[in-house]
Amino acid sequence: MTTILRLDASTRVSGSLSRALADTFQENLAKSQQDLKVIRRDVGKNPPFLIDEDWITAAFEPENTRSDTQKEVLKLSDTLIEELQAADLILISSPLYNYGMPAGLKAWVDQVIRIGKTFTFDLARGDRPLEPIFSGKTLVLAGASGEFGFGPGELNDGRNHLVAHLQTLTGYLGAREMHHIAVEYQEFKDARHARSLENAHREARELAKRLAGEIDAAAA
Repeated sequence: MTTILRLDASTRVSGSLSRALADTFQENLAKSQQDLKVIRRDVGKNPPFLIDEDWITAAFEPENTRSDTQKEVLKLSDTLIEELQAADLILISSPLYNYGMPAGLKAWVDQVIRIGKTFTFDLARGDRPLEPIFSGKTLVLAGASGEFGFGPGELNDGRNHLVAHLQTLTGYLGAREMHHIAVEYQEFKDARHARSLENAHREARELAKRLAGEIDAAAA
């Protein structure tokens, strides 16, 4: 069985380009994966609560000495981490908000990247004391942006902090690789947007087919 953890980060549902792109990827993956399980979290409509001082105190308290109150504070985090741990593939649909990550997705990230759960910390490792615990997963980002040209040397090179942020976090989410497909030019609503939309959905279908082949090969 292949398990997908799907996270939808757009605050829009109707007309969301990132959600539709993720749908295309998921539907095409399902065509060749009969035994496919999907765990779905809509962090755009129902974002996790923001971590606070009580959450941080509870997270750093040794598990065997946590109070009942601290265990309750971490209950959602524990559930989200269990969902992440169960996933073979993480599918994130997310627009680019103000050149970065939507607040709901950032809240999810802060809940799941947690000491003793998704990474260990040991000063004996020197200047790189953090080490991920999970591994072997694949991360797919289905994105959408109002602007365009975020590639190397292009108009908005270096301004897509959503992609950069997730690339930095990939290992801590247990993913060995990240794939990014996106629709651009949304605010322009011109022929370039139409081409970008068509190309992104074609890339989503092709990526789903390729990853399905890799999953089948690994299971053989």
